[in-house]
Amino acid sequence: MKMRQLSAFILLTLAVLATARPKTEPAQKCKTGPVDLVFLIDSSRSVRPHEFETMRKFMIDIINTLDIGLNATRVGVVQYSSQVRTEFTLKTHSRLSNIVKAINQIIPLAQGTMTGLAIRYMMNEAFTAEAGDRPKVPNVAVIVTDGRPQDRVAEVAAEAREKGIEIYAVGVARADMTSLRAMASPPFEDHVFLVESFDLIHQFGIQFQDKLCVIDYCSFGNHSCDHECVSVLNGYRCRCNEGYRLLEDGKTCQGKQSEHGRKIINVVTQNRQTIDLCAEGKHDCEQICISTPGIYTCDCNNGYTPPANTHRSIDLCAEGKHDCEQICVSAPGVFTCDCNKGFKLNKDKKTCTSQEWSLKDVTELLIHSVRPPKGAVETQQE
Repeated sequence: MKMRQLSAFILLTLAVLATARPKTEPAQKCKTGPVDLVFLIDSSRSVRPHEFETMRKFMIDIINTLDIGLNATRVGVVQYSSQVRTEFTLKTHSRLSNIVKAINQIIPLAQGTMTGLAIRYMMNEAFTAEAGDRPKVPNVAVIVTDGRPQDRVAEVAAEAREKGIEIYAVGVARADMTSLRAMASPPFEDHVFLVESFDLIHQFGIQFQDKLCVIDYCSFGNHSCDHECVSVLNGYRCRCNEGYRLLEDGKTCQGKQSEHGRKIINVVTQNRQTIDLCAEGKHDCEQICISTPGIYTCDCNNGYTPPANTHRSIDLCAEGKHDCEQICVSAPGVFTCDCNKGFKLNKDKKTCTSQEWSLKDVTELLIHSVRPPKGAVETQQE
């Protein structure tokens, strides 16, 4: 009897835990931009007033988690039925509060469902420079519809995708799955969503937030930018301080030539490292120090004459101006790191790791050591 009571208590506890809803925390903003995001919403007569209100909330819930701004995520809204109308463009609002206000002021068109016409309008009008679309910034469209299109969508949607627009298709209730797949970008499991009612549309909102909320590689330090790291969608890019230019590796910054010929050099190329002796004050010039990789030359202001032998070169290894863990190999103005026997140089070209011998390595070494030299004559023991 006691066991039955205990089992009933456990089942009741599990049921309570399963149905209990934890207190929801405010949505955390994520690093998303820059992205140009356009909502294309179906406001045909089949969308009931309370359903349209749910669609408003759906859009607001999504943008509440995004970084909104002219240099971050820009948002535009286009609604359609038998006609298409821009509610606001990508460049209309740069503040979250203004976007929310504009969404709440949308009046439904309440006519037919010309989805193909709306996609073409979005492609030719919403994603243009005049409307605020930025070059080299991802274009993302979210199409929300509750019915079957009254026109063709496959060809125009394919044209939009070819122009670089990533399309998410969200179908509600009576929406046609074939049409949704014809509109959306591949893979369909990531871009096509069909929910039973407008009340469940928030499920897509959560998944869509996850698509745009990416790791901020800059804040996590998973980068090797010389100067500044800028987070972008699905990655990062490096940017240099004023007076520097970004090299072809996309990470290293090099100083530009100044009027005195002085170069600010901060370059790491593979395992050869160069130091700007002028910038670091490692010189004895009285007036002007002119730097080249690892070497500096003294010069004088107008009206002064430099003495002879103003050229200086420094052995960076001998003076300890390196960060090699084991061996520093010096060349004029540069140095290369190396490792002691039994160690190998790591990818950072500075530190060393013990060389572990595998069974195959040991076997080959033993075979090589007992193998007679080429040309030698083996003697047979009796």
